[in-house]
Amino acid sequence: MKKLLFPLLFSLMCFGYAQEAQQRISISFEDTELMEVLVEIEESSDYRFFFLDQWLTGIKITCDYQDTPIKEVVNGILKNTDIHFIFMENNQVVLTKNNLVYDKLPNDFFGKKEDLAENERKDTVNTGNKLPLSLISSQRTETNKINVVRIGKERRTNSIESYTLKGRVSGKADGQPIANLALIVQESGNGTVTDSNGNYELDLPMGKNSVQTKGLGFRDTQTLFVIYNNGVHNFQLDESVEALDEVIVQSNRNKNVEQALTGVTTIEVEKIKTMPLVLGEQDILKAAISMPGISTAGEGASGYNVRGGRIDQNLILLDEGVIYNPAHFFGIFSAINPFSTSSATIYKGHIPVEFGGRLSSVFDLRSKKGNKEKFSGEASIGPVTGNAVLEIPLSKGKSSLMVGGRATYSDWILKALDDEQLQNSEASFYDIIAKYDQVINENNSIEATGYYSQDAFSVTSDSIFDYSNLLASIKWNHQFNESNSLGLVFYNSSYGFGITYDGQSNSNFKLRYKNNEIGVKAKMKSILNPRHTLDYGIAGKLYDVDPGRIEPEGPDSEVSSLSIPDERGLESAVFLSDSYKANDKLLLDFGMRYSVFAALGPGIQRLYEENAPRNSGTLMGTEEYDDNEFIKTYGGPEARVSARYFLSPSFSIKASYNNGIQYIHTLSNNTTASPTDTWKLSDYNIEPQRAAQTSLGLYKNFDGGLYELSLEGYYKKQKNLLDYKVGAQLLMNEAIETEVLQGDGKAYGLEFLLKKNEGRLNGWLAYSYSRSFVRLDGDFNEERVNGGEFFPSNYDKPHDLSIVANYKFTKRFSASANFVYQTGRPVTFPIGKYEYNNAEYVAYSDRNKYRIPDYYRLDLSFNVEGNHKIKKLAHSFWSISVYNVLGRNNPYSVFFATEDGAVKAYQSSIFSIPVPTITYNFKF
Repeated sequence: MKKLLFPLLFSLMCFGYAQEAQQRISISFEDTELMEVLVEIEESSDYRFFFLDQWLTGIKITCDYQDTPIKEVVNGILKNTDIHFIFMENNQVVLTKNNLVYDKLPNDFFGKKEDLAENERKDTVNTGNKLPLSLISSQRTETNKINVVRIGKERRTNSIESYTLKGRVSGKADGQPIANLALIVQESGNGTVTDSNGNYELDLPMGKNSVQTKGLGFRDTQTLFVIYNNGVHNFQLDESVEALDEVIVQSNRNKNVEQALTGVTTIEVEKIKTMPLVLGEQDILKAAISMPGISTAGEGASGYNVRGGRIDQNLILLDEGVIYNPAHFFGIFSAINPFSTSSATIYKGHIPVEFGGRLSSVFDLRSKKGNKEKFSGEASIGPVTGNAVLEIPLSKGKSSLMVGGRATYSDWILKALDDEQLQNSEASFYDIIAKYDQVINENNSIEATGYYSQDAFSVTSDSIFDYSNLLASIKWNHQFNESNSLGLVFYNSSYGFGITYDGQSNSNFKLRYKNNEIGVKAKMKSILNPRHTLDYGIAGKLYDVDPGRIEPEGPDSEVSSLSIPDERGLESAVFLSDSYKANDKLLLDFGMRYSVFAALGPGIQRLYEENAPRNSGTLMGTEEYDDNEFIKTYGGPEARVSARYFLSPSFSIKASYNNGIQYIHTLSNNTTASPTDTWKLSDYNIEPQRAAQTSLGLYKNFDGGLYELSLEGYYKKQKNLLDYKVGAQLLMNEAIETEVLQGDGKAYGLEFLLKKNEGRLNGWLAYSYSRSFVRLDGDFNEERVNGGEFFPSNYDKPHDLSIVANYKFTKRFSASANFVYQTGRPVTFPIGKYEYNNAEYVAYSDRNKYRIPDYYRLDLSFNVEGNHKIKKLAHSFWSISVYNVLGRNNPYSVFFATEDGAVKAYQSSIFSIPVPTITYNFKF
């Protein structure tokens, strides 16, 4: 087999096309390497092929030709490849990769210099009087200094103006995907960033495009792409220790302005290591609270309120498996290990169609893939917790294992306190995570994640509380071709809690609760053309809820056993969305999700009189359902529409509309999330929650992305919100529908974010003005709260201000500050008292008519990094922080108690004094 040399190319241009061959041949192949096919043709004919071996690597051919002209055969087998051909004299066939072969030069090839420059700018294919792309790229001497990559197959005529380039970015040393890396098109200033798996996608005009890569810890690169068609290119980047300060910002360059989605927040995991948080813990979810539109009911509160939504309206995913309670120790710490997390994206405006089942937000958390090249890790030691993550290559460049664990040793703090009750208390938690990543081949990979967290505590009580999360997920990624890919996910998530009471009476007991969720999702992505990209698929999940079992503890206990029947439900959905680029300014993302829920037997449903309140007096009877029999079905369409319009290349306006359905509810009469909150499925008596949200925002970048500015407003309406009656018993209640109410909600707000991404001083200012209201109105007095009028929700806090600032004195020394101000949350106060039967009682105001005092807090930290030598055992990082520097005694709640015949008010606080912390981190 001969190879094509440069003199042969020159002779090709000089001699032109050879006389067309007339010989006919018969060949047949099934999934055969192209080189073998060409060898067979040479042996069956008088023709010889000239090419470079690497052009044909990996190309397989399936064909069947009988008594067919050889030119037709060659054209057929090369039709769907990037290879062109030309027949020359003496039965020679010359192959070229990507570029067309021209038998004559354009008329003005040796013409005026300015004419050539004009042709070069237009980057057009040969039309008889313009320079071909293949010649343009070869004439530019400066392109020899950068890598030149040709994508696709050049055509003589082409009406398509732009194509899609996509691929994966990984580190050359370890093969790991690089997330949040910027790819910038120099000609237009536009670009994109890689996702958590290192994948990227760019729309590029036909012709030459110079693409830069910029990312944290990796050398900048520049590649000249000559685009003929849609294609794939994978980057492998060298590490760099000199670009730490400048690349963090570039990873988000223009993303906030360019994407069509509204209300998207991305937490950069690397940046939060300098934020002064409580007890020195790096905490992704706590850092999210500093962004606009995300809040909690109070300091140390568990659960998150997003844009006026309830805590149960957030879908929290870890590698696409559900985490029901992502909190340790009453919410003081989150249960997500920051060292094992690669990215955190929060959707609070427009929610992609693949996600469903919650109304307010999606927290999409992705764990790291292990290092496939060398053993590495990261660890930290703090005053109350220790944390370590190891990355272990199993097969170099192919598979890896990441394992991480975190545990507390906080009991010593409780025992050191000057309080006898607290000295007898205990509090412990831990979480572990493991992720296996396997690259099977170029088109197939799998990821498997396992996660477990456990909490147990007993603080000044006779009860021991424990709760746990368990998650397992596996994902198969398959690339059919350059335009079609599939992601298939299976997961199993469970959450459970227990209470063990051991008092001095004979009422000792054990209580257990558990819910379990099994889910599957198949998502396809298809690039139809440069203007249309489709995301579509199906999803389903099976709920199995054990509402509770109570058993006596010990032989002398007088507690009777009680078990509430299990609940089961099946939720299914189909979804489709189209990202449509109408023109250079307008980008649309419109989709539809249709979901269906069925409450399943076995079970018993209580039937009540119509037009009457639900209570024991209106109970008409019960109806029993067999195993897997449909008790009640609900469903409906969920629209997801958003649009972005460029007012300038760095200034855009966006709008979106979402509606959703949620079939699962929490049962709680606490202000904030509690480990003993239970989940209730929709059934015959309780309808699913529904919501619709409209958003409108302006997004502007200044100084090439150095500053980001956004202003976004929203309005949300909700139906069938689950609330409780006064004095309701929610735990271990068989007739729970008699203790709850369903009402309407509305929320609206304005969110402002100003962010400086780089420089010695960087950080952000986030402000939200938001209101959240509930209305519980029924036909009967017991179903009506506050006269059936809207009243503030428990988490309605109109003003929320966060300022996060980092100042870098040198590459090793920096300081950080965090300031928070929030309006006090609503409470119900006593407004009078009265006597009845010689006893004094309290009369309370309307629900949530008053507020506790406003909240504010200042935190400071000083950070010291180790030296930046390349060759050393580990890179260290010290953080000295003070939480609540001002010693503000912020109220967590205000409550009232009757003592000695008088009503007294009390205030509880979580951290009422400054809390200093020293934390040591190291990475190897």
